[in-house]
Amino acid sequence: MTRRGAVAGAAATALLGTSRLSPAAEGHPPATPSGSETPSVSNVGVSFTVNGERESLTLDPRVTLLDALREHLHLTGSKKGCDHGQCGACTVLVNGERINSCLSLAVMHEGDEITTIEGLGSPEALHPMQAAFVKHDGYQCGYCTPGQICSSVAMLREIEDGIPSHVTEDLSRVAFSEREVRERMSGNICRCAAYPNIIAAIRDVHEGQQG
Repeated sequence: MTRRGAVAGAAATALLGTSRLSPAAEGHPPATPSGSETPSVSNVGVSFTVNGERESLTLDPRVTLLDALREHLHLTGSKKGCDHGQCGACTVLVNGERINSCLSLAVMHEGDEITTIEGLGSPEALHPMQAAFVKHDGYQCGYCTPGQICSSVAMLREIEDGIPSHVTEDLSRVAFSEREVRERMSGNICRCAAYPNIIAAIRDVHEGQQG
């Protein structure tokens, strides 16, 4: 055998493992160890308040809060983007604090007060942050916008309550600044890159609250 042929044979062995077909490839299902069946999971009840309405659901305990809102309560404003807590499109408010609803199980929120983008305002009566996003074109495709707005509302409350961030220089006095806004909103990704407009909208609402 030539050197080239030996190399080719070694590469084929590395890629394919062996020349023998696996049981599945030969038309036979792979053997399943006895007693390895996936155990059944019983549904459980959970009750919470969503946008002022009391809701009671019976869910698989593995259902996320995001899926409970979207698939069971049909509140589709909160978006499923990455489903890994990295984009912020699913941000909602729980007891006034922002969370990534794709990372939280619905059954963890028994008795909680949950606010989604639908609960902040309506087309007839926009929340000030919603109106500011419209005024400053704080969106393009709009997919991230519900999470951006919910996060913005909670973020301003964090500053008002004196909760510091990683860029806060004086822990005794948490002040509004563009640097603070960028740091605190860094978990909300806008693939359209409307960040300057989003910051302008947030600043507009903050100034209105101070006035």
